[in-house]
Amino acid sequence: MLDNLARLRRYARVLERNAAHADDLVQDTLESAWRNWRQWRPGSDIRPWLFGIMHNRHVDHVRRNRPPCELSGEEWTPLTVPPAHERELRLRDLDRAIARLPEEQREVLLLVAVEEMRYQDVAKTLGLAVGTVMSRLHRGRERLRQLMVEYGGAEP
Repeated sequence: MLDNLARLRRYARVLERNAAHADDLVQDTLESAWRNWRQWRPGSDIRPWLFGIMHNRHVDHVRRNRPPCELSGEEWTPLTVPPAHERELRLRDLDRAIARLPEEQREVLLLVAVEEMRYQDVAKTLGLAVGTVMSRLHRGRERLRQLMVEYGGAEP
């Protein structure tokens, strides 16, 4: 379970957009997994199970009408780089573009592209049909391309 801690933290930071809230989400996820460890099927990949718990915890938080957290100016300051560093600027633009995606597209895109999960595992994690995962992934990639063109005039 702890082998997946870095992946869980990375995904939580994207979902929450705030380091403290992301750490709380990871802690809630691990506590829930620990309490409900009997629900995991030994021999199966634990990642979809953990990410599913995290997804459900995040949805619960959103449903409680907690406003989404945006990075403040102070939090963006350490992320800024000198303009001569094109790669870093493109990464910043990509981060901003990903943040502007609808949440359902962002979740699927990150689980497939960053966490390298199979469509079937993403579907299981998020409680969706595989076709829905593929559709959201396609729409998310297309919207991401549009946003990147808006930001820098180039596709990712």
